Amino acid sequence: MPADPAAAADFALLQHFWNDPVYRRVLPNGLTVLVKPDHRSPVASVQVWVKTGSLHEGRALGAGLSHYLEHMLFKGTTRRTGRDISTEVQAHGGYINAYTTFDRTVYYIDLPAEHVGVAVDVLADMVLHSTLDPTETKREKGVIVREIAMGDDDPDQRLGQAMFSTAFRQHPYGHPIIGHRDVFSGVTRRELLDYYRERYVPNNLVVVVAGALQPETVMAGVEQHFGNAPRRALPPVFVPQEPGQLAPRACHEFAEVELSRAGVAWPIPGLTHPDAPALDVVALILGSGDSSILWQSIREKAGLVHSIDASSWNPGSSGLFSIYLSCDATKRAAAESAVNAEIARLQRVGFTAAQLRKAIRQLVVAEINSRRTVSGQASRLGVAEVVVGDLDFSRTYFQRLAALRPADLRRVLRDYLVPATTISVSLNPLVKDAVAAPASPAISAADYLEHRLPNGARLLLRRDSSLPNVHFRLCALAGARYEPADRRGATSLLANLLTKDTQRRTAAGVAQAIESVGGSFQPMSGNNTLGMALEVLPSDVALGFELLGDAVHRPAFRRTTLQHERDAQLAVLQDDNDNVVSHGLKLLRKRFFGAHPLAVGPHGEEASVAQITTRDLAALHRRLLVAGNVVLVIVGDFDLAQAEKAGRKLLGSLPRGNPQPLGPTFAAPMKATATIERQPRRQAVVFEAYPGPAMGAEDFFVSEVMDELFSGMSSRLFERVRDELGLAYYVRSARVIGLDASMFYFYAGSEPGKEAAVLKEITAEIRRVGRGGVSAEELRRCQVRLKAAHRMGLQTNSSRAMQAALNVLYGRPADDTADYDQRIDAVTGADLAAFVKRYFRAAGRTRLTIRP
Repeated sequence: MPADPAAAADFALLQHFWNDPVYRRVLPNGLTVLVKPDHRSPVASVQVWVKTGSLHEGRALGAGLSHYLEHMLFKGTTRRTGRDISTEVQAHGGYINAYTTFDRTVYYIDLPAEHVGVAVDVLADMVLHSTLDPTETKREKGVIVREIAMGDDDPDQRLGQAMFSTAFRQHPYGHPIIGHRDVFSGVTRRELLDYYRERYVPNNLVVVVAGALQPETVMAGVEQHFGNAPRRALPPVFVPQEPGQLAPRACHEFAEVELSRAGVAWPIPGLTHPDAPALDVVALILGSGDSSILWQSIREKAGLVHSIDASSWNPGSSGLFSIYLSCDATKRAAAESAVNAEIARLQRVGFTAAQLRKAIRQLVVAEINSRRTVSGQASRLGVAEVVVGDLDFSRTYFQRLAALRPADLRRVLRDYLVPATTISVSLNPLVKDAVAAPASPAISAADYLEHRLPNGARLLLRRDSSLPNVHFRLCALAGARYEPADRRGATSLLANLLTKDTQRRTAAGVAQAIESVGGSFQPMSGNNTLGMALEVLPSDVALGFELLGDAVHRPAFRRTTLQHERDAQLAVLQDDNDNVVSHGLKLLRKRFFGAHPLAVGPHGEEASVAQITTRDLAALHRRLLVAGNVVLVIVGDFDLAQAEKAGRKLLGSLPRGNPQPLGPTFAAPMKATATIERQPRRQAVVFEAYPGPAMGAEDFFVSEVMDELFSGMSSRLFERVRDELGLAYYVRSARVIGLDASMFYFYAGSEPGKEAAVLKEITAEIRRVGRGGVSAEELRRCQVRLKAAHRMGLQTNSSRAMQAALNVLYGRPADDTADYDQRIDAVTGADLAAFVKRYFRAAGRTRLTIRP
């Protein structure tokens, strides 16, 4: 352990996790089982880790077999249809999903702990007994082709793939996990079936279960459902290693985007290499958080980028140390030069003990945070077993961290980040003057101690010592309804600036103070609120109160910081324009809401954001941060008496008052409209919007059920549009919810030419619900899933504090679990039919189609 007492105390916090029992058993057929009891919340996560990913596809390398198979395992088994799988999980309050990486495919179900047996049964059936139905196989191939097109439309995915294909010319990392379109299109069902039979064998599986459970019961269930599958021969897969890079590499692309995105990387060794911890620390110091070196020097001081971060990625035998940034196209060359200059400077002068100490604290906090949910705990075990091969890896890793000295950081920086092995990529706008390429359980209401101060401010405290973590959440009603019409987006800017400069500290000083203790201090803003989220270890609660108090009472709205944050917010708006769904939602809101403030999203519009001044933000701060409009919630491991005293001091000096909304009332569309927008995309996206109930409306909880009914893999809409007809890769509903207005909308990503057919199916599904066609079982599944999701969403201190703060602002109980369950259970099929008749009228419908 470290000689530094502070670092030693941090490492001591992890001993609890390392000492927690994990039960490991290898069945006679070679299947490995890991069980981790955790009774803090009555939930569980069951995960099946298949030790196969895109780099194990052998002769079919680049075909995306692993990802294709991941999709197909949801389509039916010898015992269940695809619909049976999703409905059975939903009926037990669960959430099922899967993902594929280079080296593994993981299937998981999160659900109430009493139904762990169901999850084990379903996952065993999927993994061991899928039929790969020929009709479904063909249909799903079309779905994945559209998913590939979606990736082509995503600038960040394009940049990432450019980086990997440039860095890895021999290693399979150079191929996209989803596969190359042309190679994937040639895959046959026989190839997929052969791959399934060869790789999905028990001696290549790891089952991980974490949650409120009894290990022996779980072990018995796993053996019952997985134990009869025979062990099979598992031929080794040859994975070519990447030859040493001898010269710089570059790839610069141009497309219909508004911002330049760039990355620079260097090859590094794998996760188990002795230098891996030092490289992780260097990445944190360079580019993690607002106080990081690159953020401060290149964003804050030089103003060259909108965002910049660094990472050390090394899951196997090799990896990349990467720095990614986004900027205006005219600044890319200067930004890349600045990155290289900063690295050269650090190679000369090295790092400080304080920087090392800060990074180690951040890694300790990250380790704690990764274990906040049972799903996170199961994932950590899966990585340790499958990726590393050592369940005690976390302890070993932190022992290596403890031995690091500043000189070690300088050494790895000089050894690995060298010009000869540099890989540079970028994705840039198509402009004439484009820059040339350079070389938990439901918590009871009694758990919240609520204090209403004489000035009207509200303080809520909930102590929970199960995790060494404390979360502060300060929220206020805000958003477009409280902004002048020509200053839309001011709420988001205000939230950002509140976490920056104060009268005591600069923005860099605030970032340094919080990140030095491994904490976080983040703004939050939305359609209806703004706030700040601050999280620290129990030993740093006083600092949390100090920083939050300065933000509330002593903000310093500096022009230079405003310029940086305004540019960053404008970059977010530009980035939204590069995403076809986000851009479409922008257009839909304007057409639907008209003059109402909700016509504009939380980040505003370019024209209004560009006009916002420090004077505007100071005025908005005075209007919104008044006692009657502010709620502070603190959840975690802290002293109640001290927190109450400090909380009263922080809130007690707020001026009395309640701000009044400025915007006009909502006038629902009176006639149907339909618009076609053409964009340089490969996919088409359709939107269909209707009025919906606002927050607090009597039938708001009917809209909750309605949204669940139309969304998810088990919804009739999804099954019809995607699975039966193959018309869209995704289709679902969503809502824009305000305090006085709401929009309920559907959207789907389809192939050009199929938009009308998708809209026809959406209309047909709406009519089915309006006729009372929702069965009792279908409704029950939606209700079970909503209630379970509500409970599972309250596992962390941050989610509990957020939920409580918003509930109080919206006039609901701080802990609304029981009330939420009752209101969801009260919804009937007749309520759903009445909802359709009231809101989903063709005369008030707004349609938007975006197509190439």
